[in-house]
Amino acid sequence: MTHQPSPEVLPPSRDIPSAFAASLRSWWSVGEKQSAISEERLLRRLPFFRPQHLSDQPSDSPVIAHSSRVDLDSSKKFLNTLSISATSPSPSAPPPAVVLHGYGAGLGFFFHNFPALAQWAGKRGSSVYAVDWLGMGRSARVPFVVKAKRDDVPTRWRKKMNLSTMTLVGHSLGAYFSVAYALKYPDRVNKLILLSPAGVPRGPNYSEPSRELTDEQQKPTSDREQSSIEVATKGKIDAIRDQQKENKRNESRTRKLFTYLWEEGWSPFQVVRSTLFWGPMLIGKYSSRRFSGLTEEETRDMHDYIMNITLAKGSGEYCISHILEPGAHARMPLVDRIHTLKIPVTFAYGDHDWMDPKGGRDSVERLRQAGNGNGRMYIVNNAGHHLYLDNPKAVNDLLVKELDKTTVQ
Repeated sequence: MTHQPSPEVLPPSRDIPSAFAASLRSWWSVGEKQSAISEERLLRRLPFFRPQHLSDQPSDSPVIAHSSRVDLDSSKKFLNTLSISATSPSPSAPPPAVVLHGYGAGLGFFFHNFPALAQWAGKRGSSVYAVDWLGMGRSARVPFVVKAKRDDVPTRWRKKMNLSTMTLVGHSLGAYFSVAYALKYPDRVNKLILLSPAGVPRGPNYSEPSRELTDEQQKPTSDREQSSIEVATKGKIDAIRDQQKENKRNESRTRKLFTYLWEEGWSPFQVVRSTLFWGPMLIGKYSSRRFSGLTEEETRDMHDYIMNITLAKGSGEYCISHILEPGAHARMPLVDRIHTLKIPVTFAYGDHDWMDPKGGRDSVERLRQAGNGNGRMYIVNNAGHHLYLDNPKAVNDLLVKELDKTTVQ
């Protein structure tokens, strides 16, 4: 099932609301149609993206991208998917890369990373996919039910896409799910690239999810800073953790309230939806601060996208309390399970990350002790939790390097 035909010219995003009347108008506009438009605004920044009404036109680009809804068992369950495919596929192409977003986000968050990944796909004759998790982004918002027999949605999507093996590129909760999938289906995953992964260390740790609401976007000020990435040393990791410890000690009232609600099982998106007409204005405060490093137009477009996926029906977001305990550490920490993997695993954290990097360091060591010398960890400078958006050049360089890297036996 594909998206509805797109108009040739999309309406511009509204200004981010700063008063109640504007917030009310934004709230009234939210819906499936506006959600599709908000995502397509971001994707049309890609010169190789083909909207529905242009999908049949010939192209001399080395890659073509299009978005679709991939039906699972029925049209009621579908995954929103962006496909970037080489126009000249290679029989010796490496496995495709599948990009997986974090908690409450969507594939549109990676619009600054798709060009570099597309260039890799065109050069290698491979493909790149980005997928919204079931119940998040623009995928089906099905009722959230905890079942004893888990519904294996990722495998059904993989089979629908005719993929044998994949390299999974996951951010935050998407990274956690990526490792969980690799542990269950080790023969189906070629590599793991984990960007600020959730659920890695044992608790208690210094992860600070409340900072997602208060942190500002990191802004590289020079070409050198934009490409600054380094192997994670003990000293660098300890410096990040010392700062996290200090931040926890000086936690503001707003962050303390967020932490309390998190520990009581409230979804932050549930809180925003409960404010009704005030919701767009609250989201606007977050968007303006967290994505201040983008251009003014990009920030407006990101706000409209985030607003539409946040105010949609609550669904997959409710999984979080079944995965993370109060304090935002995992009920089943990945550091205790990851050593069974025999594939390359790459960790990357921002130098201003609120996710505790100690779990990554310990995981690389556990892989090494188990005989897997293909565990690596990097620190991306001038970046926070959304490192792929804070410092896209550095992360894009890292992604391409890791996708091309040969496994060391």
